[in-house]
Amino acid sequence: MVGKTSRADKKIAYDRKLSELLDEYTQILIVAADNVGSKQLQDIRRGLRGDSVVLMGKNTMMKRTVRVHSDKTGNKAFLSLIPLLVGNVGLIFTKGDLKEVSEEVSKYKVGAPARVGLVAPIDVVVPPGNTGLDPSQTSFFQVLNIPTKINKGTVEIITPVELIRKGEKVGSSEAALLAKLGIRPFSYGLVVLSVYENGSVFSPDVLNLTEDDLIEKFAAGVSMATALSLAVSYPTLAAAPHMFINAYKNVLAIAVATDYSFPQADKVKEYIADPSKFAVAITSVAAADSGASAAPAAKEEEKNEEPAEESDEDMGFDLFG
Repeated sequence: MVGKTSRADKKIAYDRKLSELLDEYTQILIVAADNVGSKQLQDIRRGLRGDSVVLMGKNTMMKRTVRVHSDKTGNKAFLSLIPLLVGNVGLIFTKGDLKEVSEEVSKYKVGAPARVGLVAPIDVVVPPGNTGLDPSQTSFFQVLNIPTKINKGTVEIITPVELIRKGEKVGSSEAALLAKLGIRPFSYGLVVLSVYENGSVFSPDVLNLTEDDLIEKFAAGVSMATALSLAVSYPTLAAAPHMFINAYKNVLAIAVATDYSFPQADKVKEYIADPSKFAVAITSVAAADSGASAAPAAKEEEKNEEPAEESDEDMGFDLFG
C-alpha cells in the first residue's frame, strides 16, 4: 500500500518544480485567480497545454523558492518577481507569444451570480422588460426603487436601472433580485496583472501596443527631446537641423539689415530690391511642375502614334536653299 505523501515532501516537490520552471522559462505571466474554480483552472491548463505551464501555490512558498533559487544561480533578476506575489495569484510560464497567451487566458471566463458581500467588478444594470414575476414580488423592486408596472399579470420594469456600481459591495436585496431574474452579472477568470520577461517587469497593456503605437510614441519622444534641446540651447541630433535653420535665419536677417552679404543672402536681397521677381519665380516653378506631369502623358502618346513617311519639307530644311 502506497503511503500518503507528507506535507514536507509536497513542499520539496513544489520547490523542485518551481526551480525547474525558473531555469527553463524566461517569460512569466503573473495572474490573479480570484473566484476561479478548480474546473475552470483545469480548462485553462488544457487550453494552454503545449508551450505554457500554469503553477498555483502559496505566496510564501513561491517567494522562498524564488529567493533560494536566485541565491543558488546568482540570477538576481528573479527577485523582481517577489513584490508581485501578493494576493491570490499564480504564475503562467510560457515560451509562446505573450500576447497570444494572454488572449487565450482571457477566453476562459465563467459567469457567476452576484453573491452578498462581493465587491462588484463592473456596473450592473437591470434592463427594462417583463420579468415574468407575479405581482406579489413587487416588494423587491420597491425596496430598490425600481419603477415597475403590472402587465398581463406579471411585473414589468419600465426603465433600465443601475442596480450596483463598480467597486460597491453587493447587498442582500440586490443579490436576491438578480437571482430571481436569473441574471449572472459577473464573469471570472485568470486576469493578467504583470508580465516578466528576461528580468524586466511591465504592465500587460504593453502587449496590446502595435507598430503604429510605437512609432507614435517614439515620434512624441523625439519632439519632446527636440523642444527641450532648443529651449536650453543644448545641441542634440534631433535638434541640430532646427538649430542650423535658426542660425541661418539669424545670419540672413543681419545680412539683409546691413551691408554685409554672402552668396545665399545676395539672392534674398535681389528679391527684396525687386519684389516682382517673386511672381516670376513662382510662375516658373508652377510651369515646371505642370510640364513634368504632362511629359509622361506626351511620351505615351508618341509611342502610340504610327510612324509616317517624312519629306524634305517635313525634316525642317530646304535642300536647295
